[in-house]
Amino acid sequence: MCDKPIPHEPLAARMRPRTLDEVAGQAHILAPGKLLRRAIESDCFTSLIFYGPPGTGKTTLASVIARTTGSRFESLNGVESNVAETRAKIDQARTWRELRGETTILFIDEIHRFNKAQQDVLLPHIERGIVRFIGATTYNPYFHVNSPLVSRSQIFQLEPVPVDDVVRVLENALTDVERGFGRMKIEADPAALRHLAEKSDGDVRKALTAVELATLTTPADDDGVLRLTLAIAEESIQRKAVVYDADGDAHYDTASAFIKSVRGSDPDAALYWLAKMLHAGEDPRFISRRLIISASEDIGLADSGALRVALDAHHALEFLGMPEGRIPLAHATVYLASAPKSNTAYAALGRAMDDVANGRTLAVPPHLRTPTRKQLAAASGETDQALQYLYAHDFEGAYVPQAYLPEGRVYYQPGTQGLEKRIKERLEFWRGQSNPASTAPPQDNTAAP
Repeated sequence: MCDKPIPHEPLAARMRPRTLDEVAGQAHILAPGKLLRRAIESDCFTSLIFYGPPGTGKTTLASVIARTTGSRFESLNGVESNVAETRAKIDQARTWRELRGETTILFIDEIHRFNKAQQDVLLPHIERGIVRFIGATTYNPYFHVNSPLVSRSQIFQLEPVPVDDVVRVLENALTDVERGFGRMKIEADPAALRHLAEKSDGDVRKALTAVELATLTTPADDDGVLRLTLAIAEESIQRKAVVYDADGDAHYDTASAFIKSVRGSDPDAALYWLAKMLHAGEDPRFISRRLIISASEDIGLADSGALRVALDAHHALEFLGMPEGRIPLAHATVYLASAPKSNTAYAALGRAMDDVANGRTLAVPPHLRTPTRKQLAAASGETDQALQYLYAHDFEGAYVPQAYLPEGRVYYQPGTQGLEKRIKERLEFWRGQSNPASTAPPQDNTAAP
């Protein structure tokens, strides 16, 4: 049982920054001279939306803004609050503005949880200046917040807090007499604090929670000193929790990094992003589908076996299930990342689709039409030569020059990577053959004299 007095508030709540200078990280928007800092210090902003991973200080920053600008601070939560509560807060803000001339900041955490009607309630009151709105979300607001609210707000993305900044927050928490553990005799191994900072993934709240747990559960030694060692830190934070949301930025960013690493021929990076997705609980079928796409889009004819490997990995995953299914996924990932790359077939299709979409539709040449259509063409006056289809297998090498597309358009331009080099040589030979009009079927030399 814990023999130390436990404060009413968790350490992370007690150590919330009170000024802009105390905010950890976010130098890209809060450093002196940056737009957001100038807007706060000059008290010249209307509505703000902060988005970023958990523990990066979205709620904290909103309260610091209210303190800095001398505004009332009212908060709601997108999960728990409804339209009636929102209207009540707005009415209070209107009363304070009319009676005392005070501005109210209405902070709504998890704003993406508000439905369209709830978000629309805010719009007229924001425009009249009754409240200053600050929203916070872990999701990209351009996709998860209604566009009218986004258009009335300035959007700022908060990044995971750098390790060095998290270490400084932990050091302050251990030495702060008023809000932290400064009244206790604590000696923290620098390696222990750095471990907590690294394993928190830029989440200050997670790091403070871990150091609080370590402090409250570790007994002092015979000298009355509480020593936070690396071993205690490892035990306090336990395993690293990967920041990964099933349908948010982390999901799409990690999948993007995975495929770009395969495309960039870096099997080590591809395996890391694969491991992150698997560790975070990503649907393995999503991964196998991405590999199948990459096999054709990025490798293509440079190694057509890549598509077979990707498909086999998908079927093996379905047959084995998890966790064994990760083995064929790793197999396919390394194969695709190490294979020669070519996107020429995919690019050729894109050029052809552009022509279909933007140009005039080409008619099928008469000699390629069905027999019934050929008869109609002959009845309309087409010559026998124009209607003659040359059967490729009747010719040496199963090839005969023949027009299959009007106007001689060329879409596929083979590369020189991997097996596609041989395709390039073959097509260059074929495309250099004589005029198809001068080619006639060979004589059948197999018949009896």
